[in-house]
Amino acid sequence: MDVLWAKSPLAASQVADRLSAHNSWSLKTVKTLLSRLVDKGAANHETEGRRFLYYPVITRQRYAQSAAGRLVDQLFGGRAAPLVTHLAEGRGLTPEDVHELEKLIKDLKREHD
Repeated sequence: MDVLWAKSPLAASQVADRLSAHNSWSLKTVKTLLSRLVDKGAANHETEGRRFLYYPVITRQRYAQSAAGRLVDQLFGGRAAPLVTHLAEGRGLTPEDVHELEKLIKDLKREHD
């Protein structure tokens, strides 16, 4: 998705070229991945001649929210607090992270009052 968010629309071969710096996926693998992204509604394609040009349908933010939600549901029973605890203990939090979390908690408390 990062490749499509950076520039689109792109043919599968162009996506494969851009990914080649990070992995050794074959063109067939990239086409399978793109097909799955289309099936899941994350991307779509338009036809140009004999090839498909792929583009994202969802924003990076919406994709991240969805992925985070699935992670919380699958690993932490739908609760966000254990995820934050796990991240804090595993990777540590910078002072900026702590400040952002404090602000988020303050804003959330305001919304629920």
